[in-house]
Amino acid sequence: MLSKNMSRVPELYGLVLAGGKSTRMGRDKGLINWYDKPQREHVADLLKSYCQQIFISCRAEQQKEIEQDGYTPLADFYKDSGPLGGILSAFKQNKDAAWLVVACDLPLIDRQHLDYLCAQRNPAVMATAFTGTDGLPEPLVTIWEPSASPVLTASLEKGLSSPRNVLLRNEITLLKPFHQMVLSNVNSRDEAEKIRKMYFKAE
Repeated sequence: MLSKNMSRVPELYGLVLAGGKSTRMGRDKGLINWYDKPQREHVADLLKSYCQQIFISCRAEQQKEIEQDGYTPLADFYKDSGPLGGILSAFKQNKDAAWLVVACDLPLIDRQHLDYLCAQRNPAVMATAFTGTDGLPEPLVTIWEPSASPVLTASLEKGLSSPRNVLLRNEITLLKPFHQMVLSNVNSRDEAEKIRKMYFKAE
């Protein structure tokens, strides 16, 4: 869906958010093996079907390891700014691209939902997103269009670091997932154990 004054659809780049410190989990969430490889790599591989280039958002000290594993790191330029800083770092890398952002702590995200998200992408608004398990927009499985960059920047400059609030306050395309659990966020060992018992074979 395009407005009449849009001549082309911006290229789609991929960003795996994996730069968090995983304090509640007690281990790096991006390195958990849900699918026989570190989750940050699994998500990066999923995004290859949709994106021109794939980057793994990370802290500076993670760059070398990600490169050694054959992936492209993107160190956070906006330090200690959470996911918003990671998304803005992506726009600093390429301000003209749209960014398909997926966090590494959503182990149930699958091709069915990424297919749907990309098929329903609306470049005429600043983002195309799913409703999360709480009924609110899920900013960490979202296509952020280039028009989102100045809005996100303004939010950060005001000290507001929630990308969800940006989605709530602006015109976006909002999609309902086929299965709500696919957007389950895993931040702690208890949450990880619950998801593993429900959806994965025991290690």
